[in-house]
Amino acid sequence: MKKPFKLLFVCLGNICRSPAAEGVMRRLVTERGLESVIEIDSAGTYGGHAGDLPDRRMRVHARQRGYELTHRSRRVTGADLERFDLIVGMDSSNVSDLRSMAATLDEVEKIVPMGRFIRRFPHYDHVPDPYYEGSEGFELVLDLLEDSCEALLDFIMTNKTHYQS
Repeated sequence: MKKPFKLLFVCLGNICRSPAAEGVMRRLVTERGLESVIEIDSAGTYGGHAGDLPDRRMRVHARQRGYELTHRSRRVTGADLERFDLIVGMDSSNVSDLRSMAATLDEVEKIVPMGRFIRRFPHYDHVPDPYYEGSEGFELVLDLLEDSCEALLDFIMTNKTHYQS
């Protein structure tokens, strides 16, 4: 049996964007029957929320769309950069932080911005942090993630052998 493709979503605190991306992608993977093909996780570049559930506001907005976000926050590690096949940062700061952690060029090549996969929202090249925003910010994040996760999943299924070691 072929090993699963390992996908990691990363934001700052791992309490809003990356656990929401994980939840959206899990549903897409389940709907396509790909649970044994793709392994999904999320982490943050900042460890101050380690062990916490996602932000209550993000869980409420996600639940309204049918997503249950139960991931416990954790900080991304150097071992993650080695273990995962593709590491997706929510914004340029996340991508920059991840690249500075990379020990090899192979690890750098695994790191991509989520904005690369946004299709229906041409004014966005990243997924903005909704932490200091109102409801509109959380809804926007979910809109962007539903759009970009579809494109990301298509990309993975087309290119997964290229990324797997």
